[in-house]
Amino acid sequence: MKEPQQLINRYKWYEIVGIYCGIFVFLSFVLSPFVEGFLVSLKPLSQLFSSPYRFIPENGSFAAYRTMWESVPGFGRYIFNSFFISSIVTIVVLLMVVPAAYAFARFEFKGRGMLLGAFLAVNMFSGAVLLIPLFRLMRTLGVLNTYFAMIVPGVAFLIPSAIWLLRTYIMRIPRELDEAAYVDGASHFYTLRRVILPIAMPGITVVAITTFIGSYAQQFIFALTFNAKSEYMPLPVGLYAYFGRQEVIWNELMAASFVGITPAMIVIFFLQRYLVSGLTAGAVKQ
Repeated sequence: MKEPQQLINRYKWYEIVGIYCGIFVFLSFVLSPFVEGFLVSLKPLSQLFSSPYRFIPENGSFAAYRTMWESVPGFGRYIFNSFFISSIVTIVVLLMVVPAAYAFARFEFKGRGMLLGAFLAVNMFSGAVLLIPLFRLMRTLGVLNTYFAMIVPGVAFLIPSAIWLLRTYIMRIPRELDEAAYVDGASHFYTLRRVILPIAMPGITVVAITTFIGSYAQQFIFALTFNAKSEYMPLPVGLYAYFGRQEVIWNELMAASFVGITPAMIVIFFLQRYLVSGLTAGAVKQ
């Protein structure tokens, strides 16, 4: 029988080196555009098109981050709009997806497989395909140029994938916990609230993070079509409207982009700590 230490150290030194080299190459491809974009934001405009091209900026500074706030009118408002829209979309999606995923994971009912297949099929359609019908619907409802016109499509397109993701997680929770609650006289709603939700918090957190990021990323196409007022304009359309009218100042554009993704990074940073917490909370009857 192998010693426990031998089971832990099952990789040879050259295998470990190969694994870390592979991780390094993968991260290099993934992170290099972000590193280059950040370095561009530090360079003076005169260095961006110099020959030979300098990867590391010479006399780099954060001046573009300061001038960007002065160059883009309403930049703070654009960030608030993006964060507000993504937050509302995430809250609405969670309120609708949690009970729906629980029902699809625990109950057998007619048409369940067909509905899950329909949800999967919805994800195959790009939002651009449905822009004209959605525009006519929003115009009929009289909600163009409002937050509502950007929140509703975001919720509709993100619910299907969220249901599939959370349903898969809930299916891994033992049914014996539900049955024990039913024996004690608990209703389905009480079981969901007091038994399933605490254990499913890591899955719900993942759904919240992916929904927030998805909403933050897809705002451009909906806002560009359904909104023409600057006070409701999210960050992607705000930057596009400003930098598309004149010569592109690349270092300020990169600075604005990095500042713009800060809210999403903050949300991920604070929510990731809850990915593990709640994994076993509620599994034992108090």
